[in-house]
Amino acid sequence: MTKQTLGLEKNLHEYLLSVSVREPEILTKLRQETAQHPMAMMQIAPEQGQFMSLLLQLIGAKKTLEIGVFTGYSSLVTALALPEDGKIVACDVSDEYTQIARRYWEEAGVADKIDLYIAPARETLDKLIADGEAGSFDFAFIDADKSGYDDYYEYCLQLVRPGGLIAIDNVLWSGRVAEPEETQDNRTRHIRALNAKIHQDQRVNISLVPIADGLMLVMKLSNP
Repeated sequence: MTKQTLGLEKNLHEYLLSVSVREPEILTKLRQETAQHPMAMMQIAPEQGQFMSLLLQLIGAKKTLEIGVFTGYSSLVTALALPEDGKIVACDVSDEYTQIARRYWEEAGVADKIDLYIAPARETLDKLIADGEAGSFDFAFIDADKSGYDDYYEYCLQLVRPGGLIAIDNVLWSGRVAEPEETQDNRTRHIRALNAKIHQDQRVNISLVPIADGLMLVMKLSNP
C-alpha cells in the first residue's frame, strides 16, 4: 500500500505534484493530519484524489457510494466535486477514524451531503438494495478490506447505474500482485483474483490506471 504513485523517482513525483495538483487548503490540512496517524498508509494520494474529482465532474455525478472512509480524504474530495444537491452514502466500521472525517466535512461545509453508516458494509449495501436503490448511483469507490473486494464489486454492479463508474483502489498493491503466486499473502491473492475477474467481465468496460497504488476503473454497461 502506498500514498504516492508507484514507480516514480522522488524528483519526478515532486514535479508531477507541482504542475498538476490543485489541492484545496482543507484537503491539504486533512492530509497532513492523517500523515501523523498510525494507519496513515491507508490514505489515498493527492494526485489520485484530484483525478477522481475530475472523473466525477466528467460523468456529472450527483449520487455516489463509498466503501471505506478512514479519515475522510476521498469522501471530502467527492463532496467538493459534487453539485450542491449531491449525495454520498459512506460505509465504514470505525467510529474512531471517521470522527476525523466528520470534523473536516463540517469544516468544509459539506457534511449535509454525506450519509455515514457505521456498520459492516455488506449490511448497509444489502439495505440499499432492499430499499430500492439499485441502479441509482453514478459512482462508487471501493477502498476497504481486501478480502471483501469481490463482494463489494458485485454489490456496486447492482447499485451503480448503466454508464456509471466504479473505482477500486490499491489494485497494484505496491507491486505485490506481480510477484510469484506462491509468495503472495491472502490480501494480495484477493486483489489479484479480482483484477483477473474484472479483466474477463463482459458486463463492464475497464481501465487499470497506474496512479498511486493502482486504480481500477470499471464502467457498467447495462443492467443484468
